[in-house]
Amino acid sequence: MTLQSHPPILESRLFHWPTEDDAAACAQRLAGCGALRDAFVELHGPLGAGKTTFVRHLLRALGVTGRIKSPSYAVLEPHEARGLTISHFDFYRFEDPREWEDAGFRDVFAGPGLKLAEWPEKAAGVLPLADLVLTLRICDDDSRELQAQAQSARGLQLLEVLA
Repeated sequence: MTLQSHPPILESRLFHWPTEDDAAACAQRLAGCGALRDAFVELHGPLGAGKTTFVRHLLRALGVTGRIKSPSYAVLEPHEARGLTISHFDFYRFEDPREWEDAGFRDVFAGPGLKLAEWPEKAAGVLPLADLVLTLRICDDDSRELQAQAQSARGLQLLEVLA
């Protein structure tokens, strides 16, 4: 019998976003944290939970201009803002771990910059440990609940600014 190891959760916090403005304010706070520059942030949640919306708010807060499209067909949308390299992944259609190597994602994750990954569970086993795991849920009143978990020292710094 093989025991699966789970990433360490150093700290976890729960937030409630009654409106999209609350999500935008949270993204603005996160964008102001220097630890975000080389962080890896996973975003979990069902379709329509607000993962891409939150990423758009975060990218705008970081200074990305122009159209911000979802990478659901391309898997990766690269961005540059104020000298920061940002890689926005959407693994929703990811099916084969060989795609990881073929697409050069290992090199992207080894390089500097912010990495944001939606649907990371579709790439389980090939992704490195995330600094911060964000799980969005839709509440009965259509508001959102955010569970934020820090899995590294950098993640703890990011978690602190979310509050």
